[in-house]
Amino acid sequence: MKLSILLVAVTGVALAQSTYVGSEKCKTCHPAMYERWSKTRMANVVRDPKAHPEAVLPDFSKRDPLVNFTVADVALVYGSKWKQRYFTRRGDDYYPLGVTWDVGKQVFRPYLVAPNTDWWVPLFPPDNNGRPTSQLCDGCHSVNFNIQTKTPTEWNVGCEKCHGPGSAHAARPAQTNIVNPSRLDSMQATNICIQCHSQGQPVTNPINGKYYDWPVGFQAGMDLKQFWKLEEYKLGTETFTHFADGSAHKNRMQGNDFVQSAMYTHGVACNSCHDPHGTPNNADLIKPANTLCLTCHSQNSPNGPRGATVQDHTHHAPGSAGNECVGCHMPKIAQQIADTNVRSHTFRFIPPAETEELKVPNGCNSCHADKTTGWAREQLKSWPNVSAFRVAR
Repeated sequence: MKLSILLVAVTGVALAQSTYVGSEKCKTCHPAMYERWSKTRMANVVRDPKAHPEAVLPDFSKRDPLVNFTVADVALVYGSKWKQRYFTRRGDDYYPLGVTWDVGKQVFRPYLVAPNTDWWVPLFPPDNNGRPTSQLCDGCHSVNFNIQTKTPTEWNVGCEKCHGPGSAHAARPAQTNIVNPSRLDSMQATNICIQCHSQGQPVTNPINGKYYDWPVGFQAGMDLKQFWKLEEYKLGTETFTHFADGSAHKNRMQGNDFVQSAMYTHGVACNSCHDPHGTPNNADLIKPANTLCLTCHSQNSPNGPRGATVQDHTHHAPGSAGNECVGCHMPKIAQQIADTNVRSHTFRFIPPAETEELKVPNGCNSCHADKTTGWAREQLKSWPNVSAFRVAR
């Protein structure tokens, strides 16, 4: 801990004297890591369709009543895994066009952030033409976005988004003149991810008369709480952002979930499980999901699970979805687009009773969608190693 604090202090001084140089500069000394990162979605979330026509996923030559523009109108596309959005340039800013491509369902859907949803909606005009990406998007989809010039050092989540400005390190590489999240304490390391993977508001807002939906001014190595506050919630009340138990209701809220978890309390960080430089595994996990979980949660360990084998704990057959740790502890309940959901990050088992009482989806019925919560509760009660007072209630 003392070494971590010292490195943060010394690094902070060095970073204050550094400037941003772009990810290409990092490639000189870190070619293998750069090569892995360059293939990730982090490195390719924002694409210019004129330079990368392959980035456009749907076929715009096919007429669709929702689409009232052509590819020629698209200056940038965002996304490729779950959904893809389209932005046009007007003046010195970008603005969203009126459709989203649902990648999973292969259909266009209308795009307009509706009233009574995000906190910023009442502060902007009621149509996409008055909602510039410089205020609502670009800070998280770029490195070192300048709100005065409305330009970044580079688009996408480049090296310096997580490692801080790199000119001093590029000139004279040392541990003390670059941020390395693996050498930070777990909270500081996690904050680097929370800056974008969370729903919240800048601590100071408006800034120069404009409202922003990202932590303006924050860079890796700084104290995030001076720039960003997480969206508040009230237990027992469901909102646009949260279920009534406090779990995330929508995508890009992994940070809101994670800070509530026992994992966070016990020093686990995002980079304990994910490698943003890229891996062959889903979600850039450092190992396949169950293998990763069982690294710390081996059978009959103090951390759980209880039981001689994984299936003794899950009561599901090996190889089945129900035997995956994430099936029960990370159910897909946060809405990504339409009926496509992504996984919760509280790691808490949600009992069927909470679905009845608080309307928060549970892992059992997320898979067994044809069954009732009553059925799920009775199944849990039949498991001898499950608490009837907590899990099976």
